[in-house]
Parts: sequence; C-alpha cells; structure tokens
Amino acid sequence: MFDLRTTILAAACVFALSACGDKNPPPAEQAAPAPMAEEAAPVTPAAETAAPAAEAPAAGVKGAAVVADCATTIDGNDAMQFDVSSISVPASCAQFTINLTHSGKMPAAAMGHNVVVSAMSDMQAIASEGIGQGLANNYLKADDARIIAHTKIVGAGETTSVTFDTSKIKGAGPYEFFCSFPGHSALMKGTISVS
Repeated sequence: MFDLRTTILAAACVFALSACGDKNPPPAEQAAPAPMAEEAAPVTPAAETAAPAAEAPAAGVKGAAVVADCATTIDGNDAMQFDVSSISVPASCAQFTINLTHSGKMPAAAMGHNVVVSAMSDMQAIASEGIGQGLANNYLKADDARIIAHTKIVGAGETTSVTFDTSKIKGAGPYEFFCSFPGHSALMKGTISVS
C-alpha cells in the first residue's frame, strides 16, 4: 500500500507543479514599452496583397495522430500529457498498432504511462478499478472484458506497443484511449475511431 500512496503522491506533485506556471505579467518597470504609432512600419502594397499566414494551433491544443501503414506512435511525458487528442483508424485496416513512447525523465513507478482502449462509457470504471491492481498489473484488472487493448506501463525513454482487431472499435462507440496510471486518465485521454 505504501508504494501506491507514494506513486499517487508523486503524480499529484508533478501535476500540481505543471499547473503552477508563472502566469502573471512582469512588473510594469520590466515590461517593454509599447511602440508609438509613428514607429509602426508603413504598409507596403506587397504586404497588402500577401496571402495570410496559416494559423498555428493554440498553445496546449493537440491534434490528430499521424497514421501510416495501420499504425501510429503517440508520446506521453512527465506533465501527464499525450501529444495527440485523437486517433482516426483507416477503415481499410483490419488490425491497428499503437506505439507508445515516453519522452519524460521519470521512471515508471513515479510517472509511468500506458495506452488503454475502451468504450468511452467504460473508461472511468476501468481506471478506478485498476488503481488497486498496482504497477505490476499495469493498473488494470486482469481479464477485464471492457478493455479492448492495452500496453504495459513504461517509464522515461521506454517504448511499448499493442496491436488489436479494428472490428472492436466499430459500432456502438464512442471509443477512447487513455492512461490507467492512477490519476492520469483525467488528462491523458483522447478519442479513437474508424473512419
């Protein structure tokens, strides 16, 4: 039980620290002065006719996973985040592979990640019931029929993968992927579907 408490405490500390960024603006005496109107660069005809630049995604917004050859690679980090928020599996794939990397610096016992695929409606129960199963069992209940697929839990610098039959994520969705490490499923999740 001590290991579980330590793990949960470590995860909570990392989560709290990642949320505590300096969001206050610098004091007025350190702020750069605003440019005066006469200092603004004149608009040239070339600038007026230039095509608008493509907008970058807003900070913190994650996109869809890159899928090739019926597989994708997603990454988890020490800030309890996956680098993607959705996976779209091509309908032509009978099987699909999810490769998971861990780009953080913390070991599996402190900040481990895995990928679990289930119906969205089952995710919370799977994660809650898995807490008591421990790291050795990937924080998942053995033989849980609600789990479509899952990887083992990995730590910093490690990788793992899982391949599953895509017919399991067709039909009565929606389906989700998430991390079952205690407390991670609140942030580390996304949708998975066949398109």
